[in-house]
Amino acid sequence: MTDHRIILFRGMNTGGVRAPVADQRAMAEKMGLKNPRTLLASGNLVVESDRDPAALEAEIEAAMQATFGLKITAMVRTADQWAALIAACPFSAEAAAHPSKTLLMVMKDGAKDDALEALRGFAVGDERAEATPGTLWFFHPDGIGQSKMAEKAAQVRLTGMGTARNWNTVLKLAAMVGVTT
Repeated sequence: MTDHRIILFRGMNTGGVRAPVADQRAMAEKMGLKNPRTLLASGNLVVESDRDPAALEAEIEAAMQATFGLKITAMVRTADQWAALIAACPFSAEAAAHPSKTLLMVMKDGAKDDALEALRGFAVGDERAEATPGTLWFFHPDGIGQSKMAEKAAQVRLTGMGTARNWNTVLKLAAMVGVTT
């Protein structure tokens, strides 16, 4: 049975790293992935595949290098894994009220052991951070642009390899793979 895979690229369309979404979809088709769809131009690709997520991560990263000359980190999650992430959100009330200020950071290999406490040290006001398996969660009531915590969370040396999406994007990706919220 074929399942959906959500592919998140770290750092796509930032700092000059570009791969046009039409070309990303073409690359996925060339790889034998079915029904490739993109969301926004910021590194969100959804495909139908029964490939193991970890194996697909490596295949996608190699294809990005071969196709675009880009060394991009990919994180792949199944629809069931995505539903579990949504269910585990520690800021569900905040996410419902302020979806653009609530972030999910999907981690490649989990967060570094001391990442959560280090990030909390940069919190200002009512900012908060929590961890669930394989993820870091953030609530930035004053917005991400003003947040020292958000700035530090983007640094690989502090957290480990991950990529963040706001709650609006999390739910749009869920809808693309048939996850109801």
